[in-house]
Amino acid sequence: MKPECAVEKIIEEGGKKIVVCDTTRARLLPVLQDVQDRKGYISDKDMQQIADMLGIHPVEVYSVVTFYSFLTAEKKGKHLIRVSNCMPNVMKGSEKVIKAFEKALKIKVGQTTEDGQFTLEETGCIGMCDRAPAIMVDNELVGNVKPGAVKKLIDGLSKAKKKKAKK
Repeated sequence: MKPECAVEKIIEEGGKKIVVCDTTRARLLPVLQDVQDRKGYISDKDMQQIADMLGIHPVEVYSVVTFYSFLTAEKKGKHLIRVSNCMPNVMKGSEKVIKAFEKALKIKVGQTTEDGQFTLEETGCIGMCDRAPAIMVDNELVGNVKPGAVKKLIDGLSKAKKKKAKK
């Protein structure tokens, strides 16, 4: 079975064709996801260490982190709320849902609450257009979100935090 290559290069040497398979870059995304899962974001120092570990240039690591919207180089709140802004969600009222989150959290899209508990973001399609307006809270998808339900959702996340702190 031929190995899966992230980058495949054919080099001609002495009249022979040699296939060079770069599996290093194929490991990059899983490593980045692991760091983000553990820390919540990928710092400049992390990117440098990952580049050194994989033997690639740090700018390659940075370009992957900044390309994918679910990877981040910035520290986010404990709870990340993403509101889908694709057309079906906009047509079903996602802008009103965003306004409700901004009012309840006292922040704007792209910001984090002062206590570091919540970050509010807009994102492209999350695959829930049939249940628009849809949001993603941390890694959980929630559909048919109404502006009136936003405060209850936030209160539920806050109460879960308090319960964990008491244990």
